[in-house]
Amino acid sequence: MSVFDIFKKLEAERAPVPSGPPEFIICGLGNPGTQYENTRHNAGFMALDTLAEELKTDVKKLKFKSLTADVNIDGVRCLLMKPTTFMNNSGEAVVEALNFYKLTPEKLLVMYDDISLDVGRMRIRKKGSDGGHNGIKSIIYLTGSDTFPRIKIGVGAKPNPDYDLAAWVLGMFPKEQGELLEKTFANAAAAARLIAAGKTDEAMNKYNS
Repeated sequence: MSVFDIFKKLEAERAPVPSGPPEFIICGLGNPGTQYENTRHNAGFMALDTLAEELKTDVKKLKFKSLTADVNIDGVRCLLMKPTTFMNNSGEAVVEALNFYKLTPEKLLVMYDDISLDVGRMRIRKKGSDGGHNGIKSIIYLTGSDTFPRIKIGVGAKPNPDYDLAAWVLGMFPKEQGELLEKTFANAAAAARLIAAGKTDEAMNKYNS
């Protein structure tokens, strides 16, 4: 098989870009830059990358202060987004996308790290407070709503109360947690697909742990 044939095969396998505006937004939270890759605070980015890989797309189009991709999930046109604003200003990217497409917060799913959950655990909620998470705090403040579904991905608690929180969430996952994390990100991606298709209750029943 020639290089040209291989390229054509890869292109054919890629998910077709849907027509029309997105009806739903799936946002993974994290910090941009190679220095933040594989850190606990970037669990949302990693879950979104897993979803994008399953959908055979790349989240790389710069739009709404984010890296984005247009996808089709069970007939629903969706926008995948990874804000490039840094975590504390995630709401700037989210509200810009919601306003542009005239979508309500209920049409937004956010995936992010949660230190109150052990690694390997996941919690899906239809709405709720920020729980002390600065990315969610920014989104709630700028959208004026907390009624958006979210997937919380466990990254584990600080090793002791005196441990600096920023140092913990900006620290990298240990290698021995890699297999467990891959399974969690795959579950988050599967749950996101159900939620985008309007099956939030099913996602909660199947993947809440």
